[in-house]
Amino acid sequence: MEATQRREEILDILRGSTQPVSASTIAGRFNVSRQIIVGDIALLRAANHAIAATPRGYILADATAQAGRLIKTVACRHGRDDLLRELYVIVDNGCGIIDVIVEHVVYGQISGQLHLFSRYDADCFMEKLEKEKALPLCDLTGGVHLHTLSCPSEEAYERVLSALRKDGILFER
Repeated sequence: MEATQRREEILDILRGSTQPVSASTIAGRFNVSRQIIVGDIALLRAANHAIAATPRGYILADATAQAGRLIKTVACRHGRDDLLRELYVIVDNGCGIIDVIVEHVVYGQISGQLHLFSRYDADCFMEKLEKEKALPLCDLTGGVHLHTLSCPSEEAYERVLSALRKDGILFER
């Protein structure tokens, strides 16, 4: 199979999935290395395909909007010990966490794709942070950060705000 055809099929795989698909899974499907797929994804992005890399794999950015869902932004502040609690509060109240955004003093805005929609997703994210000994982005800003949320309704968003406020995580001045 030629590389151009493989990249078209990668797009088809991503179009057919509402969940992230790992580079290893895609590589296995084409009997190539994971690194070949990483390169293919880079070329697809360079060709203006909106592919997001999440902790669990690749997803088309359009798939995160999910028809009929509201996209909202929430400001949070907490230490590392409250990270999992924050994620649980959001997903337990019906919203998904699309990304995390911090304002860096040198680089400006930095965002990380999360795509967390359940406790299972949150647990996998935390396990990967621990396994890789990686620091969460909020460590760069004294705990202050934004999340883009995918919410099924305004009521779900209001529940999230209320629960984050109650837990002292909602950043309000």
